[in-house]
Amino acid sequence: MHETAENSAPPAPINPVAQALVETAQCLRFYTRLPVPALPWEADPHALPDFSRMTRMLPLAGLVVGCVGALAFALPFLLGLGSFIAATIAIAALTLATGAFHEDGLADTFDAFGGGSTRERKLEIMKDSRIGTFGGAALMLGLILRIALLAALADALGLAATMAALVAIAALSRTFALLPLTLLEPARLDGASAAVGRPSLATFATACVIAVTASLAIAWPAGHGLAAIALAVVLGFGACWVMMRWSRASIGGQTGDIAGAAQQFAEVAALLGLLILAPS
Repeated sequence: MHETAENSAPPAPINPVAQALVETAQCLRFYTRLPVPALPWEADPHALPDFSRMTRMLPLAGLVVGCVGALAFALPFLLGLGSFIAATIAIAALTLATGAFHEDGLADTFDAFGGGSTRERKLEIMKDSRIGTFGGAALMLGLILRIALLAALADALGLAATMAALVAIAALSRTFALLPLTLLEPARLDGASAAVGRPSLATFATACVIAVTASLAIAWPAGHGLAAIALAVVLGFGACWVMMRWSRASIGGQTGDIAGAAQQFAEVAALLGLLILAPS
């Protein structure tokens, strides 16, 4: 017996909240290695992500990722192992949770921009899975900076503020990293950024509003001043703007690796902003 069209139609989200949950789950599947079950009303959990829409919920996915880092920081810190070891474990947990997704983009970008003399050569290097001198140096320095800034923040403000910073900046940095994807055309037509589409300006603006609002709600009660939070937002966004301009000048567009590098830039810059204006 043939199914009717009504019975064979895929389930659809029943309300905006359900749709937001689907988009958050899609972001988590794309950006992390975390196990995300299919939602009951989700039509196809394995479908190719649509960045033009789903990325408005990227801040919520970022909050989840940040919680992983915050919990990984809290345990060794409470055990008295010190801020540096706790920060190292937290950054390791974030790297494992995301499968080094953004770190890979940072390394590939610096290998390409540092070792390529032409646009075509830079794009060729960016596709190479091997890591070179520029990429290795950028990856090492990025990890060191993130660990050092996190440890310094813990020494200055304590456990609760550091955990809040990890959660808030995970949302901010991933959201701001959408900037090059939103404003630049894909640098190549066969890349991942071309396949999944680009966030619209409205999607990006919505994501930014959610990210900034959530970060303020998390960081302010935990002991971060309003000026420090504002500086973190400005520096994080500015870092992604710099990455976008650099990418446009170097390859005439953007790739997924550029977004990964932008996230790493934004994370370091935002942590620096919180630390510069941390209450004494």
